Amino acid sequence: MPYVNIKVTDEQVTSIQKRKLIEGVTQLLVDVLNKNPKTTHIVIDEVPIDNWGYDGKQYSETKKQST
Repeated sequence: MPYVNIKVTDEQVTSIQKRKLIEGVTQLLVDVLNKNPKTTHIVIDEVPIDNWGYDGKQYSETKKQST
């Protein structure tokens, strides 16, 4: 029973995009690992940009500087 957790920042990811991610990742597991799609679980977590960081910096601050 595969479980995949996708984390993205909460920057207007649409329902259509989420559906495509779920469908695509499920199909990838079917194709590559021969997994049963009925027992494959995909979870998408949207993380506030204040809670996301890289290069030692908070993403919300980095984003402000680039605009």
